[in-house]
Amino acid sequence: MKISVPGFIGAFLVYLFLSIGSDPDRIWALGEIVAGIIGSLLVAIFMGSVMPRIERRPSLASPKRWALAIAYLPILFWQMLKANLDVAYRVITGKINPGIVKITPRYKSDLAVAVLANSITLTPGTLSVDVNDKTNELYVHVLNVTDDILKECEKKKRCRAEMVAGRFPNWVRRFAE
Repeated sequence: MKISVPGFIGAFLVYLFLSIGSDPDRIWALGEIVAGIIGSLLVAIFMGSVMPRIERRPSLASPKRWALAIAYLPILFWQMLKANLDVAYRVITGKINPGIVKITPRYKSDLAVAVLANSITLTPGTLSVDVNDKTNELYVHVLNVTDDILKECEKKKRCRAEMVAGRFPNWVRRFAE
C-alpha cells in the first residue's frame, strides 16, 4: 500500500479551509482535525494506488503552474454560471439538439486531459462521456449541438476542443501540460 504524501497534504489543507470556524470557541475543533486527518489519509491511500498508473504526468512543483491553476478557477466559475443560464433557457423553451461530439485537445499529459474532462463535466449542458487513452480524444455529450459544430465535425470527423469547451482547453494547457 503506497500513500501519496502530496495527496494527504492537499486533502488536509482543503478540509481545513472548508471547515474554518465550525467551532464557536476556536478555529477548528479537535474532533474535526482528527476527522480531517482520517479522511485525508484515505484520500492519500487512494491517490497512492491510482497515481503511479498515470504515465504522462507534468511536474506539479512549479509555482507558476499553481498560480495559473488558481487563475483558471474564476474562468471555470464564470463559464459554469453562463452554462447554468443557458441550460435553464433551453429547458424552459425546449430548444435542445443533443449529441455526442469527439474533440481532440492534443494534450500530452494525462493531467491536462483529466482537468479538461472534469471542467467540461462540471459545466451544465456538457458531459465528458469517454476518453481515448492513446489519442487523448474526448467524447462529450452536448445539450445543444450547433450548426457550426456539426459542419466542422462532419468535415473533419472530430471537432476542435474550443468549439465545445470554449476557453477551457487553452487555459488547461497553460498549467497542466
